[in-house]
Amino acid sequence: MNAFNATAQDTPDKGRLQINITSDITAYPVSGASISISYTGVPDSPIEQLKTDSSGQTETIELDAPPLDYSLDSRSEEQPYAEYTLNVSAPGYEPVSIAGTEILPTITAIQNISLRPMDTPEPSESVFVIPAHTLYGTYPAKIPEEEIKPTTETGEIVLSRVVVPEYIVVHDGSPRDTTARNYYVKYKDYIKNVASSEIYATWPADTIRANVLAIMSFTLNRVYTEWYRNKGYDFTITSSTAFDHKWIPERNIYDTISLIVDELFADYLSRPNVRQPILTQYCDGRQVQCPNWMTQWGSLSLGEQGYSPIEILRYYYGDDMYINTAEAISGIPSSWPGYTLEIGSSGQKVRQMQEQLNVIAGAYPAIPKVTMDGVYGPATAEAVRVFQSVFGLPQTGEVDYRTWFKISEIYVGVSRIAELV
Repeated sequence: MNAFNATAQDTPDKGRLQINITSDITAYPVSGASISISYTGVPDSPIEQLKTDSSGQTETIELDAPPLDYSLDSRSEEQPYAEYTLNVSAPGYEPVSIAGTEILPTITAIQNISLRPMDTPEPSESVFVIPAHTLYGTYPAKIPEEEIKPTTETGEIVLSRVVVPEYIVVHDGSPRDTTARNYYVKYKDYIKNVASSEIYATWPADTIRANVLAIMSFTLNRVYTEWYRNKGYDFTITSSTAFDHKWIPERNIYDTISLIVDELFADYLSRPNVRQPILTQYCDGRQVQCPNWMTQWGSLSLGEQGYSPIEILRYYYGDDMYINTAEAISGIPSSWPGYTLEIGSSGQKVRQMQEQLNVIAGAYPAIPKVTMDGVYGPATAEAVRVFQSVFGLPQTGEVDYRTWFKISEIYVGVSRIAELV
């Protein structure tokens, strides 16, 4: 028996878990999927059985977790999260097993799972084992690089402007590992995965924001300079901590991190008179030291002292670091109107949003369809509120920046079928 999960004394706090299941082919929700949950150390003894609703979601449940202090104390050597195994099955789909879903105390872990439609009478189960969090396990230290890349090398392609990509290609290994698989990953999903793998979601919101900005700026530098493609590789970034960031297939994310990425995803860090996003490197500050880079445990301390995200970043990278916003976002059918849509709003942007909501409602029947009249009335507000509840956003019934881009993201997913498969 796994001693870590064996007794109530080990896990006196509670975390939460919510599971979302979609089809790998259509991006539609999978209703009626069965999920069995067990302690990772005791996989044959289920402690919870869940089913997905018409939105492909389970209820949010509470699970045992270690004390909150473990994830807030840089000196603690105790594992700050509990690990659970999920076994997922649904009629017509290949089963999936995920070992190592990480539950931190006080917050909600979100486990997104894509199921592949069954193409053989006896499909094999896909098994994913989630390795240790980078702040708890041992991983190679980042190999230092210049934070601004030269743009005069022969053959180097540098984009004319900073664009947030819709997808990036992640090489799940070191660059020269030809056996490692390439994954096509939505940019926002990649950032949420990396942040959930490299910092603890129990940390202060502004510490999370500072780290998310550093992760996004680093990633957009790789995109902007086409760093790996200019070296002859066919991917955007790797999952090796020695070269890039830790990205883990099928790992869970957290609600605190997800909301912040949705809020900031078009931003990056820049210095005066430098066009490219800055390659903001960092280390944990406990196992590895890195002068002139941000340390993650140090950023926790500054966040607890009330430092803002830019103050945290300037503490490490200098006072000439600024937050910038990308000029363009790929894959978005219509741009953010620049103001919140609410009851009383009207016009073409409202109509576009209503049209997209109705397409989404075709896949997610819990969301009521609305009249596409360009007028934001109570029925539209209610449809937006239900959409927000399904996709983990604050249920305001108003379309703010986060909600606008989430509607666009889900609309593109359910209206563009099988394009990337």
